Amino acid sequence: MPVTHPRRLRADRGAVTAELVIVMPLLLTLVMLLAQATVWWHAVHIAQTAAAHALAATRADDATPADGRNEAEHVLAQLGHGPLRDVRVTVTRTADRADVRITGTATSVVPFLHLPVDTHASGPVERFRPGVAP
Repeated sequence: MPVTHPRRLRADRGAVTAELVIVMPLLLTLVMLLAQATVWWHAVHIAQTAAAHALAATRADDATPADGRNEAEHVLAQLGHGPLRDVRVTVTRTADRADVRITGTATSVVPFLHLPVDTHASGPVERFRPGVAP
């Protein structure tokens, strides 16, 4: 004896497939955007770490901006090969202030989405003052 389906169930044939065709690309896009945000966040942390190390090297009493730039490039070589691209390090030092700016782009997980990374660190230059007690 053949099994017959009621008419209302026959009208629903393929409904799940149609729903999945709509939902799955949206879900995959959401997962890709989450992965992109994670890579960008990691790239920002790498840039902040490099800027902090460069600032510490630049602030020293007898340091130069080249010392800070070298320190930033050293840290970036160790940490930044994957998530941080097109890095530019700018180090300036005046008589009483040191500034470091690191810019770049986070590696793209989502095609055509290139998120910028820009971080800045600054602080006073360390000076030795003989005869001055804290």
